[in-house]
Amino acid sequence: MSALPAPAEHETAPASQFLRRLPTNPGLALAALFLAVIAIATVSPALLATADPIAADPLQAQLPPSWEHWFGTDHLGRDVFSRVVHGARYSILIGVGAVALAATAGSFLGLVAGLSRGLIDEIITRLLDVVSAFPDLLLALVLISFTGPGTTNLIFALGVAFIPRFARVVRAQTFVIARSGYVEQARTFGLSRTVLVLRHVLPHAVAQVPILATIGLGTAIIGAAGLSFLGMGPQPPAPEWGAMLAEARNYLRVAWWIGVWPGLAITLTVIAISVLGRRWQTAFEGRRSE
Repeated sequence: MSALPAPAEHETAPASQFLRRLPTNPGLALAALFLAVIAIATVSPALLATADPIAADPLQAQLPPSWEHWFGTDHLGRDVFSRVVHGARYSILIGVGAVALAATAGSFLGLVAGLSRGLIDEIITRLLDVVSAFPDLLLALVLISFTGPGTTNLIFALGVAFIPRFARVVRAQTFVIARSGYVEQARTFGLSRTVLVLRHVLPHAVAQVPILATIGLGTAIIGAAGLSFLGMGPQPPAPEWGAMLAEARNYLRVAWWIGVWPGLAITLTVIAISVLGRRWQTAFEGRRSE
């Protein structure tokens, strides 16, 4: 009897194809370089900005960009460049935490629904329909209204709102894979259901989850900034990008730099993540972008 096919080859191809394109595509390389800087700011912001992001100096309030203060100072005399750099830790970690929660819970629910079918599948599907009926930010805002503002609650609220997008994909893939030829062949070898699911169904059912997570990370960062702008995220004086925009909205006419730089940080980060995510998706689907 022939051995089971090794399906891992097509899963590693998109990653290798993505990495091969990186040095030859200036836009892709620039996006990767920018995200590398953001990663450094997230892990060790002191390497990029030495000023204390929450130290106020009223005598230095609303100074325009200069060699001493690259991005100027805000209404309390705090260095805006330092606050933008340190703010990456809040915004990125909130986005990553929310996406990780959604991907984990969504993959589990999708796998259970796809394997169980029947009543359990119907219950999970209807639950996902209820969650999907609300816009992501509205649902997150409702959840935060019960749990209260804060970083942890913001991660939880956004994570719950993003669960359906992962669960539906994993459920659909599980349906297809469970009926595929190599799974049927694996059953003939007498493999237990647990081994069959863990070895042959799960790896393929969640193959698109990393791509969805990468693309969804940009949405999560925007959502985190929007809710923080409304006061639902990290509380002042934490230098979170959305909270910085909220503080700057009253000073845009006299000190535009207070709001422009955190807004630009959000925009460029989301664009860079979207570029890499779309390229990765193109490689996964075996298509060439124009």
